[in-house]
Amino acid sequence: MITYDKVFIGGTWTEPSNPELLDILSPHDESLVGRAAQARPADVDRAVAVARAAFDEGTWPNTPPAERIAVVRRLNSLREARAEEIAAVITAENGSAGWFTRAGQPSLTRQAGAYLKAAEDLAWEETLTPTDPAATVRSVVRREAIGVVAAVIPWNSPFSASLAKIVPALPAGDTVVLKVSPENSLSMGLLAELLAECGLPAGTISVLPADRETSEHLVSHLDVDKVAFTGSTGAGRRIASIAGQQLKRVSLELGGKSAAVVLPDADLARFTAGLAFSCLLNNGEACIAQTRILAPRSRYEEVVAAVQQGVESLKVGDPRDPDTFIGPMVRRDQQQRVRDYIETGIKEGARLVTGGPQVPAGLERGHYVTPTVFADVDNSMRIAQEEIFGPVLVVIAYDDEDDAVRIANDSEYGLSGGVWSADEQHALAVARRIRIRTGTGTVTVNGAPIGFDGPFGGFKAGGLGREYGFAGLDTYLEYKTVTI
Repeated sequence: MITYDKVFIGGTWTEPSNPELLDILSPHDESLVGRAAQARPADVDRAVAVARAAFDEGTWPNTPPAERIAVVRRLNSLREARAEEIAAVITAENGSAGWFTRAGQPSLTRQAGAYLKAAEDLAWEETLTPTDPAATVRSVVRREAIGVVAAVIPWNSPFSASLAKIVPALPAGDTVVLKVSPENSLSMGLLAELLAECGLPAGTISVLPADRETSEHLVSHLDVDKVAFTGSTGAGRRIASIAGQQLKRVSLELGGKSAAVVLPDADLARFTAGLAFSCLLNNGEACIAQTRILAPRSRYEEVVAAVQQGVESLKVGDPRDPDTFIGPMVRRDQQQRVRDYIETGIKEGARLVTGGPQVPAGLERGHYVTPTVFADVDNSMRIAQEEIFGPVLVVIAYDDEDDAVRIANDSEYGLSGGVWSADEQHALAVARRIRIRTGTGTVTVNGAPIGFDGPFGGFKAGGLGREYGFAGLDTYLEYKTVTI
């Protein structure tokens, strides 16, 4: 069992303002996995104060960019050395299947590498060539750190979400207060250990597991200059409101109800093989999961049968078992929420193809949901419009390509999506039609994984701003123009 009885403030393990420890229970069988201290507003105040002092004193923001990048590379190397341990802890506390937490470790290396290459290639200061040859004034453009960043992340993929914010913020020269979910107190304790080793100056970063009330105290803090948030759309709206009132920088990576458009010429065997990873990754608790499957009427029942076969082939059970693909929901209330949505789908008149609201046999003790597929779904139904965040898929029929694009675009969200076709160029053309203003920010073709060099993020209720690569790094920088 793992115990963290202190909170990590400014690089030092510190006595919490409230000594009571939170029990971290296994979503698989509700056994005790560990205990951890939880931050309260007084701890947030201390963390922000040391971050503010560290930034204003200039030790970290005035460190040469190459040295800041080297520290973050050291952090990534330390993480790689403990990758198996990290994966096991996330599986224990979150219920994420072991295949997912292990596969995520090399992805983190690629994610960090894209950010760091962008930082290495960045012109931190450049003199612009005047557009008027006769001009006597020259402009020098500097890219400088924003200041104190409040990074707030959800529970479903803690290392990916936290490093997506830490890795660009630190090379930019910002100081960071990372607020993590109570469910992830153990894995984020491991992250704090790595941060303590990598060579950051005192005050540069804090890691605070805390509840929503404490999170709001952080994002409302007047000494915070930017909020970087990943989580629900409802919480994102609240944070955007607070940031707007204070005119502080904000970036939001929010929810999704992504569409997988199966074109008439799609290879269904290939689609079925990719379905698990595109539609049901991380037990379905993933904002990018393509949970709306759009199928042509000419092949509708064939697609429904393929989805049913693919879902029923996946093993549900102990997330530590290497054969398990789908583990439990993170909490009991999340399990009930998903089961309620399944009941809603039945009441709405959708056809239950497989699964249902019943708990899988033999898995009554944990927070398990039976993977479920609905057919004959209208895109106006709640199960087609609302983010369920569990292993529930809906199959929606379309008449022609125009209709498919219309349905894909008909969503409050705009985070992710996919197109499946035997003709890659045709799939790319359809992906382009899932439009920027009414569509989605990230589209994959034939199940390709999301890359880290290009920008990632959503439109509409899917978010505000971008992560990964140069676009992600840029959200942690301010531009200053000096004229001479």
